[in-house]
Amino acid sequence: MEQRWFVYLLECLDGSYYAGVTTDVDKRMNAHAEGKGSKYVYSKGFKKLIAAIPCKNKSEACKAEYKIKQLSKKEKLEWFNNRNV
Repeated sequence: MEQRWFVYLLECLDGSYYAGVTTDVDKRMNAHAEGKGSKYVYSKGFKKLIAAIPCKNKSEACKAEYKIKQLSKKEKLEWFNNRNV
């Protein structure tokens, strides 16, 4: 059975957003909270998970992450809100 992949959006302490992919959302959020998830979140500080959306596979998750990273802050929220319907 193939692993389930997620694309997620979190908020940093400075109000910025960070998008990433993972197979275990809780484990990844714990890593971010401990300053071990990514250099960006480590430098900005982890505040909270905003959303996590399941993807078909790693390729789909990575493509979604790339697309999200091209969006403005407002558009990032809209992208996730439109998929949480």
